[in-house]
Amino acid sequence: MMMQRLRSAVHPRVARPHHAGLALATAPQPAEPKVVLHGVSQRYRSSNNGDLLALDNIQLRVQPGEFLCIVGPSGCGKSTLLHLIAGLDRPSAGEVLLDGRAVSHPGTDRILIFQELGLFPWLNVLENVEFGLRMAGTPKRQRKTRAQEYLRLVHLSKFEKSYVHQLSGGMRQRVALARALATEPDVLLMDEPFAALDAQTRDLLHDELERIWKETGRTIIFVTHNVREAVRLGDRVVLLTFRPGRVKREFSIDLPRPRQLEEVEVARAAREILDELRGEINKSLEAEYEAHR
Repeated sequence: MMMQRLRSAVHPRVARPHHAGLALATAPQPAEPKVVLHGVSQRYRSSNNGDLLALDNIQLRVQPGEFLCIVGPSGCGKSTLLHLIAGLDRPSAGEVLLDGRAVSHPGTDRILIFQELGLFPWLNVLENVEFGLRMAGTPKRQRKTRAQEYLRLVHLSKFEKSYVHQLSGGMRQRVALARALATEPDVLLMDEPFAALDAQTRDLLHDELERIWKETGRTIIFVTHNVREAVRLGDRVVLLTFRPGRVKREFSIDLPRPRQLEEVEVARAAREILDELRGEINKSLEAEYEAHR
């Protein structure tokens, strides 16, 4: 029953046989995706190790309002992919499109949240949330009103005068989320934002993020090492290969929301994806072993 809700697809240009319990996703795609990566490759030059191909011919379409999760072994280029979408780097080949326009530089229509939050300890919570608006030249009264609106959205209104060192890890994550949302980006890029949190706090933030996603309608691209987290949150999970990162498989997650990590169907779907991921993890471990021989 559960596997009828988990649909797997390779990239549309590549044919693969059906697997037990999985069916190729054949639903038509909307005409205007929010984000497109077309033939994107990224190569880094190193004087010590020669050229490193981090990403190779990535073909990916992200629909407006979609919650897309990206998983893969260490070194597969997940963070590099987010940097390219954010405009922090330019691809060596191919192009990144946002609403049909080429991405060539950072913009307020895309916000990237790192695991290291980058909150300013000398500013209070309200001032941290206002920061991006201040940099954009938003008038003082307007930016305060908007910052307070997003602090209410993440349930931190009572802490607007607190400082970062006075907050728990989960509260700091919510401040970072409010700061990102306050600039009202079209696309929210999240690079393992909950990896350093304890399990209980992470579960609460899953609920918060899903609620905010539903309320704002933002497009979210979420990178994680945690496959069950990806199934808990995502409309779709994209699996990347070990270096160079390529799209190996795509899984449509049709389980009803809200989901919980401990649900049997979530665990079974995560196991199915993990079975595909395990071979790539082994390649990563073998490469690390060879590098240290």
